[in-house]
Parts: sequence; C-alpha cells; structure tokens
Amino acid sequence: MKFPALLQRGRLVQRYKRFLADVVLDTGEAITASCPNTGSMLGLSSPGMGVWVSSNDSATRKYRHTLEIVEAGGGSDAPTLVGINTGLPNRIVTDALEAGLITPLAGYASAKGEVKYGTNSRIDILLDDPVKGRCYVEIKNVHFLRVAGRAEFPDSVTARGAKHLDELAAMVADGHRAVMVYLIQRGDADHLSLAADIDPAYAAAYSRAQAAGVEAIALRCHVSTTAISIDTLVPIVFAA
Repeated sequence: MKFPALLQRGRLVQRYKRFLADVVLDTGEAITASCPNTGSMLGLSSPGMGVWVSSNDSATRKYRHTLEIVEAGGGSDAPTLVGINTGLPNRIVTDALEAGLITPLAGYASAKGEVKYGTNSRIDILLDDPVKGRCYVEIKNVHFLRVAGRAEFPDSVTARGAKHLDELAAMVADGHRAVMVYLIQRGDADHLSLAADIDPAYAAAYSRAQAAGVEAIALRCHVSTTAISIDTLVPIVFAA
C-alpha cells in the first residue's frame, strides 16, 4: 500500500480525545491531525516523539492532516517506524492477497470486503472458491511492543475484538474456514503474543477460538514513509 502523497515529519505535542493529535511539523507549523486509532497507543503517544502525517485538502474534512506513523525507540539507533492508522490494514492485506503474497490464504477465486456476518458485524475479507469454500478473514492492527522482538495485541481492552473471535468460531461450526490475521505495522518484531495482562477476556476468547478451529496468522510489515507492505509471516507464541 503506497501513500498517495509525501508524508510530512513533525514532533508530537499531545494526543487527546483519542482521535486528535497536536503536532509541530519540522517546518515549524503547528497543526491538529486526526488520529485514526481507537486503542491506547501505549508507548507510542509520548510528547516529543517523531511522527509522520499525511495531508488531504478535501473540503469535507474537518482536519487536513492524519497521523500515520510514529517513530519508536531511537537513541543511538535509528528509530523504528510504526504504522498506527487502523484504517489501513484491510488495504495492506488486500494488496498482498492480490499479489499472492500470503500463502496461507492463497488460491481463492474471489475476495470481498465488509460482508455482513455474525451479530451485527462485517467480516473484513470474505474469500470464496467453488472448491475450497468460504474463508472468513478478520484483520487486527498490531503496533504494541514492550519487550524487544515481541509484538503484542491488544494494547487496551477490546470487547469488540473478543466478539469477533467468537463469531469466527461460529463460522467454523457452520462448516467454513475462519482466520484471524494480526498485521504488525512495525519491522522490529520477530513474533507475536497476546497481552493477557491487559485484556484477559480477549486472551480467553482467543483460546476458545483456537479450540474451535479458528486459525491465526501474524504478518509483519515493512514500514516506510512512502509505503507499508507485508514483509513476512512470524510465529504466534501464546500459551493459554
């Protein structure tokens, strides 16, 4: 997934009301950007962190800028670029599917997005094939890392996320395939785990889903200021 225009760098002043961020661009201009992330952004919202924002001059937008990337770490090492826009994972995964880059999900005749299923839900991607049948694919954005190499999900309590796992399990019970995709929008993770201390209910739902036959895969991304693309599969390490 390529960004349609060049991103601008700046420094985070504050993130507030979850969906807003004040930023001072490297040009010196102070802006308020929309922050498309419903999570806590734990470790990625400290004042002074380097950030990258996109811009859109549409007359229908209240805020011209959107927070896209946060620079994590740094010090003596180059910072890790972390994608925080939770509106992008579906596009990133769809692009990779069309390019045949996700082996566990390859070989389906069609792919549709935002198809109704479950209880007032929409599946992120529904794969269908006359031979393979249906595969329900739910995608979660991952950007939380507190131990070197270990990405974690979630970074805050997500009752909605647990609901999605239970709904995927119901699809398996109906005879379909169901896959939870964890998209890690940072390049410094070599495996994924669940943050059971942050949301034990989600961890329990994951264990139920696994027992019911729901599959789970973790995909690490290469993040740059021009594009975000899937790099490789990484293992999921979690003991219920």
